[in-house]
Amino acid sequence: MVQPPNGEALGLELRTGLPDALRVLLEEYPRGGWEAHAGYDGLIRFWLERHMMFRRMLDLMQKQTEAALDRTVALEQFRQQMARLGSTFVQELHGHHGIEDAHYFPVLSGKDARIARAFELLDHDHHALDGHLSEFVASANRALNAQDAGDAAVGPFHGNLLNLGTILDCHLIDEEEIVVPVILKYGAGGLG
Repeated sequence: MVQPPNGEALGLELRTGLPDALRVLLEEYPRGGWEAHAGYDGLIRFWLERHMMFRRMLDLMQKQTEAALDRTVALEQFRQQMARLGSTFVQELHGHHGIEDAHYFPVLSGKDARIARAFELLDHDHHALDGHLSEFVASANRALNAQDAGDAAVGPFHGNLLNLGTILDCHLIDEEEIVVPVILKYGAGGLG
């Protein structure tokens, strides 16, 4: 497991939410009021929809894998769906993180010094997620080469999906609770 900066126990696999020091803007702009805020514009909506897309893709892959394990879907159909969806998921997530790391986070981190450390944490998450995505790809490849639905590779792939889903959701929630309040407070200037 990769440790976040300063060796804190804030690694993605360990934390259960953001520390209070990084929640200062979330207290001003709680999640329940985001959509009603005048600053909840196209950028926030688009960005949150991307996060929902990743969650839906993982959920669909989990359901398809369960169907393969239950033998309610043909193995060939599982292979085709999983190859397409898994590849799209990895490519889209890498692209999303690349844009955040190269453009969004540097701009947003300069808007409020109180949470600059939060963007370091999110960047660290992205590096940790790279390792999980590598495990996902290796596990998916083993499952795609399965000879039958009872193949020993399909079950571990399902376990990998569940683990990745938990870790990714933790990251997405934390990221949303950092990024959205910053944009609501300071606007999206510099992000376009």
